Amino acid sequence: MRQYFRLFDLSLKVNYKNEILSGLTVALALVPEAIAFAFIAGLSPLTGLYAAFTIGLITSILGGRPGMISGATGAIAVVIVALAKSHGVEYIFATVVLAGVIQIFAGVLRLGKFIRLVPHPVMFGFVNGLALVIFLSQLNEFKIKDSAGTLQWMTGNTLFVMVALVALTMLIIWGLPKLTKAIPASLAAILAVSGIVIGFGIDTKTVGDIASIQGGFPPFHIPSIPFTLESLLIIFPYALIVAGVGLIESLLTLNLIDEITETRGRGNKECVAQGTANIVTGFFSGMGGCAMIGQSLINISAGARARLSGIVASVMLLVFIMFGAPLIEQLPMAALTGLMIMVAIGTFEWASLKTFGKMPKSDVLVIIIVALVTVFLHNLALAVLIGVVIAALVFSWENAKRIRARKYVDDKGVKHYEIFGPLFFGSVSAFNEKFDVLNDPNEVIIDFAESRVSDMSGIEALNKITERYHKAGKKLHLKHLSPDCRQLLRDAESIIVVNIIEDPTYRVAVDTLA
Repeated sequence: MRQYFRLFDLSLKVNYKNEILSGLTVALALVPEAIAFAFIAGLSPLTGLYAAFTIGLITSILGGRPGMISGATGAIAVVIVALAKSHGVEYIFATVVLAGVIQIFAGVLRLGKFIRLVPHPVMFGFVNGLALVIFLSQLNEFKIKDSAGTLQWMTGNTLFVMVALVALTMLIIWGLPKLTKAIPASLAAILAVSGIVIGFGIDTKTVGDIASIQGGFPPFHIPSIPFTLESLLIIFPYALIVAGVGLIESLLTLNLIDEITETRGRGNKECVAQGTANIVTGFFSGMGGCAMIGQSLINISAGARARLSGIVASVMLLVFIMFGAPLIEQLPMAALTGLMIMVAIGTFEWASLKTFGKMPKSDVLVIIIVALVTVFLHNLALAVLIGVVIAALVFSWENAKRIRARKYVDDKGVKHYEIFGPLFFGSVSAFNEKFDVLNDPNEVIIDFAESRVSDMSGIEALNKITERYHKAGKKLHLKHLSPDCRQLLRDAESIIVVNIIEDPTYRVAVDTLA
């Protein structure tokens, strides 16, 4: 258990000032985000705020990536909105609990390692798409409700004031680090702009104009749904998607923070922490959530590297809800909007634009598709899945073209086929075209020293080629099969018949490789 409490290990170097100030900045940025995501899901603001508190606190203590911030997210909100409309909030709580159980199982089964299969172009597309989503979501802050309650774009002096305050916030965040790093630039910008607005009585949009955040401690509440198979069938599909979306977004954020900090988080531990957090938040009136890339980047850019910042952010968020609502509701949305726009600018992988003329076209296509799916569908899991599938198909196609055979007849009249490249489902057709069964001599050797059999399609291809030579009355040897290929063939004997497997010089090959 010591690994969960390294925060209190005196040997761990923690900059407590950075951690506390960064946590306070994150807490301020969490308020409008949690409210907005709750509205997207069709839930009350406190449902999002409670989720931000419980998930943020638990993952900060138990998670596999110190410094990463978790809470209510738009990705989860988009998934559960249909269930909220059709069955109500109680089914949401039950869904979140079940999703947490699934996430814990994923961590226990060590499935977090599969995030390594996400190619770099997919990461580029994911990050760029998310940056665009963060930026576009801030445009809503430039709208106000008219007398009919409809959102309309700001005009005139109202728009000018909003733009000026947003620009001032961005200028402070950009320029202050060049002068001093004694205080996080994001926090300084929020305090400075808020001081100007409150001190001069400037009429502009505030947090209170969105919704009230006044509330108490998250109440413990067992989801009030029938404990029947019918209820399980209703919530299970949503829970599965919530669990998958949450883990994908969390693990991708973890990888991104790893790259920025040049350290390595623990994916499987993060899966368990996310699951535990969702179970708890489901019993404490929260909507569920996962890692938040925007808030995580705010935290990391402010210098936070330990668990303390996430704990401070969560605790301060609860303090805001219980005691500081009247003050927090006076904060101008311009300050928080400027902060999130700077986060979007910092999130975008600008270096990826320079690679467009240098990277393979398939990688560029993956970046663009993943970014577009992220922006227009707001479904990060689907975007990543599509990117991985495209990358995998391109990889398979490229490898399918690489299989080739060098042919010659030795002085004993035996024909040799030396195979180069992997034999798998994509290269089977090209492999079969290499052989001239009718015109080959009576003895043939297929040499796999520079090849390997990768899947069932490859095994079936070997079975068919041996059948063809056997029917032609010719003897075939399969030579230099690697140990894993030989094991594949042995495992397949109960399914298909591999007619001839001979390897007269296998020991020589082993000696040569040694």
